Amino acid sequence: MSENYIVHPSENITGEITVPGDKSISHRALILLSISEGTASISNFLESDDCIATANILKKLGVKIYKSKKNNYLIEGVGKLGLKGCDENLDCGNSGTSMRLLSGLLSAQQFESCLVGDSSLNKRPMDRVSKPLSIMGANISLHDEKTAPINIYPAQKILPIEYNMPIDSAQIKSAIMLAALYAKGKSRILEKVKSRDHTENILNYLGTDIVVDNNEITLNPPKKIDAKDIFIPGDISSAMFFIVGCLISKSSKITIKNVGLNPSRIGGIEILKMMGADIQVSYTNTTGPEIYGDIFVTSSSLRGIEIPKKYIPSAIDEFPVLFIAAAAAAGKTILKNAEELKFKESNRLEAMSVGLKKCKIDNSVTSNGIEIFGGELFGANVDSYDDHRIAMAFSIAGIISKGNMKILNTKNVSTSFPDFYEIMKSLGIKNEKEIDT
Repeated sequence: MSENYIVHPSENITGEITVPGDKSISHRALILLSISEGTASISNFLESDDCIATANILKKLGVKIYKSKKNNYLIEGVGKLGLKGCDENLDCGNSGTSMRLLSGLLSAQQFESCLVGDSSLNKRPMDRVSKPLSIMGANISLHDEKTAPINIYPAQKILPIEYNMPIDSAQIKSAIMLAALYAKGKSRILEKVKSRDHTENILNYLGTDIVVDNNEITLNPPKKIDAKDIFIPGDISSAMFFIVGCLISKSSKITIKNVGLNPSRIGGIEILKMMGADIQVSYTNTTGPEIYGDIFVTSSSLRGIEIPKKYIPSAIDEFPVLFIAAAAAAGKTILKNAEELKFKESNRLEAMSVGLKKCKIDNSVTSNGIEIFGGELFGANVDSYDDHRIAMAFSIAGIISKGNMKILNTKNVSTSFPDFYEIMKSLGIKNEKEIDT
């Protein structure tokens, strides 16, 4: 039995919304407060399948995590050395973030652990995170040397590392930093292009000796980490679906409140502005680990562009819906240097290409990107490839399609945005669920 959604063409999208807490920050706040000392709260936590997977694993490792009210949690930190081994496999579900970040944390512990995932996650490459961790002294092995399950054994010691990031990946960078918290000496990480920096921001907020100088990070492991309350702003990746939906529809205007505006995450907004988007941002809070504010969006006539390389790391999760913007734009949009999109929940270049062709949008996948020729979108039956962002991207495409858009296998949306279709309805975007038996 599968769950599908049908989205009907809609105009005059208006309203004020909030989007769920940032997924990337929710994972990191959970992990770092778990190894801190003291009790602290996380407010506006994202209650998605992925983040709950991280919480459940930390509970198995001895951390006490209580839900105080919706989207608010209390974490009783056990300190850097307080995690306890578990005889069970640690199930990450479909969450690559959980698996990669926890690989770094668990590599430094004095007990065995095994990280597993669902059939989709178990196909995703994990050697890119195991290699730097092994350089640091981690005793870690993968299935066929590339994929989960990940078996982690006690290391003799964790060594500091000086590591030049071969690819732009915040998850790999964060895994290294989590292991480096346990190293005997300073570690340095150098990035070619700055990726999202939520781990660095939270570590700094919690008083850790970390210095970020442009693309260079220096981390001096602390004896302890003191707990502090953390507010999670709205997820810019979730907001982006409605930003694009408003831009491409007629006579539409929306406001999205309390969205995270971390400079390492707003590449998608910069790309859309280059395409001619009317997007205004108001910064309402600059305290705490992350800045956030309100985003105001008005319908716009978009044009195709060649996407600058510098924006790719900070927009990597938003590209599925940015491809919908490209499909609705006048002219050709070119994306290069985005090979990382092949290694998400699906091969997002191929998955989007196939779906766009079903919608009569001409496009061509290249070795590390895609070219999309803007045109008129037609309704179609489109496969999500069990990828939440593919499902949501084509749901947004349904707003302007000629005929209804049917998105197949949409249960995966709950991994990041459980209320996505309800928020669509609140803005006047007609949709209904279909159960296929």
